[in-house]
Amino acid sequence: MSFLGKVLLPLAIAASVVLPSCTRPQAETNQQENLVFSWSQDIGPLNPHLYGPSQMFAQDMVFESLVNYGRGGEILPALAESWEVSPDGRVMTFQLRQGVKFSDGEAFNATAAKLNFDQILANAQAHDWLELIQQIDRVEAEDEYTLRIYLKNAYYPALQELTLIRPVRFLSPAAFPESGTTADGIKQPIGTGPWVLTQYSRDNVAVFRRNDNYWGELPAIEQVTVRVIPDGETRVVAFESGELDLIYGNGVISLDAFERLQKSGRYQAEVSQPLSTRAIAIHSGRGPTQELAVRQAIQHSFNKDAVIQAIFYNTERRADTYFSDEVPYADINLEPYAYDVERANALLDEAGWTLPSGGSIRQKNGQSLTLELSFDALNNIDRAIAEALQADLRQVGIDLRLQGEERQAWLDRQTNGEFHLIFNNTWGPPYEPHAMVSSMRKPSHADYEAQSGLPMKAEIDQKIAEVLVSTDSATRQQLYGNILTTLHEQAVYLPISYSTNLAVLQENIGGFEFMPQENQVPLNRLTKR
Repeated sequence: MSFLGKVLLPLAIAASVVLPSCTRPQAETNQQENLVFSWSQDIGPLNPHLYGPSQMFAQDMVFESLVNYGRGGEILPALAESWEVSPDGRVMTFQLRQGVKFSDGEAFNATAAKLNFDQILANAQAHDWLELIQQIDRVEAEDEYTLRIYLKNAYYPALQELTLIRPVRFLSPAAFPESGTTADGIKQPIGTGPWVLTQYSRDNVAVFRRNDNYWGELPAIEQVTVRVIPDGETRVVAFESGELDLIYGNGVISLDAFERLQKSGRYQAEVSQPLSTRAIAIHSGRGPTQELAVRQAIQHSFNKDAVIQAIFYNTERRADTYFSDEVPYADINLEPYAYDVERANALLDEAGWTLPSGGSIRQKNGQSLTLELSFDALNNIDRAIAEALQADLRQVGIDLRLQGEERQAWLDRQTNGEFHLIFNNTWGPPYEPHAMVSSMRKPSHADYEAQSGLPMKAEIDQKIAEVLVSTDSATRQQLYGNILTTLHEQAVYLPISYSTNLAVLQENIGGFEFMPQENQVPLNRLTKR
């Protein structure tokens, strides 16, 4: 997801601090009240209005939205108890929950909500991927608990986009920086959510304690300790030694390790329902992948079924389209690119990419058919997929060179377009398809870069602009159909599988269930015996 790579401006926070919101020293917490899990990188400064390096799961622990995304796409009350949308779709009125306080004691009300919205809108350029921010004209506090959002146009996904983990979440006014602009950073991550960050050591550990003044249902666990463990195998060793209570996420351990832990019978091991599409973006404007025939040959060369079996152990389902047909407006009967090596070879031959005598890599006009695939070096699963794709493309004479890089370098390639192929998963609910296609129009996103060489790129962008403000479902379906069909036929995405989250828990952990959004970690209902 390329918007994760947006760079957060520096925040003055010490490398190891105990925050003033801490109500009890960590040492006093009984281990039965402390749940430990790990993440591959530091949680970041947790500015609710900005992006990386802050980690979404941690932002979600501290900050809340006006409405929540429920199972099946149901929009549920959160900081807003109720809402109304005007007949023309351009005004949304929210009745805020009364008696809610930020964890520092500040009141959450319409004034505080408007203050946060004003900050987000003042920094709208940083949120150009999210059409909702572009569509908001202004936000007004009508009275203490009535908030009104005025839109420039009717925007059908508005409520869905208000459920996102960022950027529309709410920071205590007292935690705003001296400049008054959260784009400059924040004093502390102070929200209304069920968890409070109380101890933080950069690149080492973060401790969250239960917010005992939380307005909603309190978490069962008193404290969550997040240990930073970049390496997946080290994470597994820590789990098996009892140092971790929970492993959770996508790509955090290898599938080999997951299968071993699952088959051991000593732990709880769960696989979620499909959440998003695991995919690779193919640059249509750079090097050999400018050619449609090369992009199509890549599609036909990849043995996805072998990957599903050998790498995923059938924990994921093969993806033949960029969006699952379960995504709204995406069930349009697109014809899959079949695994067909003969067809791949024929396409390359017809395009003039031929094998030299005695050679194994195709050439054209003295140029070798050499491509580069970039991936996050810490993502065990993407590395395995990259190696499988490399072997498959070698069979048709394509030299695929793998670039496993530090995460920020990989994200930078997504934004600057310096790639032939790059891992670029979809974002899952509640982003699909509207937020994903909206971001396709914005430079500095992998989707935009992948599509930038298409002769019909301007037409695609125009249809995206139209579909997002369409008030007629039939027109909306037609426009989405046109957009997704064109992208499929132009072969700018190599869908691999419909990805899932994996969870491995110690036997004494109860209350587990997967969350509706991929980047949420289900901590609130966990118990520890």
